[in-house]
Amino acid sequence: MSVSDLSQISDVAKSLVGGPVEAIEQVGGGRNSRIFRVDANGLRFALKQYPSRNDDPRDRLATEVGALRLMAQFKLTVVPYVVATDASRGFVLLSWIDGAPVGEVTTSDIDSAVAFLSAIHALNATPWAAKQPPAAEACLSGEEIVRQIKTRLDRLRVVGHDEVELIEFIDNSFAAAFYGLVQESKQRLARARLDFASELPQIWRSLVPSDFGFHNSLRRRDGSLAFLDFEYFGWDDPVKLTADIMLHPGRKLRPPLQQHLRRAALSVYGGDQNFALRLNAFYPLFGLRWVLILLNEFIPDRWRRRVLAGATESWAEAKARQLMLARGLLASASEGVKE
Repeated sequence: MSVSDLSQISDVAKSLVGGPVEAIEQVGGGRNSRIFRVDANGLRFALKQYPSRNDDPRDRLATEVGALRLMAQFKLTVVPYVVATDASRGFVLLSWIDGAPVGEVTTSDIDSAVAFLSAIHALNATPWAAKQPPAAEACLSGEEIVRQIKTRLDRLRVVGHDEVELIEFIDNSFAAAFYGLVQESKQRLARARLDFASELPQIWRSLVPSDFGFHNSLRRRDGSLAFLDFEYFGWDDPVKLTADIMLHPGRKLRPPLQQHLRRAALSVYGGDQNFALRLNAFYPLFGLRWVLILLNEFIPDRWRRRVLAGATESWAEAKARQLMLARGLLASASEGVKE
């Protein structure tokens, strides 16, 4: 960090803590945000810095603060609570959760995660639920999934027009898989007399912590899990949430764990009799969507945000690695849900 950057973070920390700060250390962050450990007054906090609204128009800070305060109101204690905010400078001070990356995921971990999702699902009926926004990039129909994939493809073609390997991959390997899997998805739904283009009725939508999974979890000292990062929280089809947990490249689940998650998700969202059918139909399309998300490193402004969040490798190295990962995910995207 530059001296001016460190000075601003120190000033924000002092302001939010309400007094002198004993120590500040950057301890991590996602691909966009940064997390600092702050020690003050004998207590420990997490200070989260969000990307500038100039770089990302979505109000990630307001979304996460709203979600955490809603969960605190209903006594969900497996998430941090909000201590103070500085929205003008893009910081939130959170309670510190002492834990380590999850490592090997077990069926017990999946049960813990699904119990948490069930508690959030139960918030649907509260008076405060209607005030929550749509989840970021919510996918309420097959057509919306396709639209998002095409938007990502178009942007990659524009910014990566001189990237020979990228263009060859998306215009050949990816395009062929995309066409075939969309047709297969439409046929699955048609056989069940469901419309690929129709939006999911509100009754079957749920509040979800989008971008949820074991990559955004901590294992506490007693072995239990805590859950982090609710910047994309809101209303969505829980099929997208379930598929994303299975597919997330940061922690893609092995087939036996996918099967366990599928059964557990059915126990929460199975009041919708078409949940399992939509999961089977849309899972490969969400796989394709993740293939393109892996290629975000080719987008210059996305890469700049990675650098601001602490990336240390070269851009060329990052692009080569992500293209390799995308090829691997594409190869498995058509396998479908293991029942």
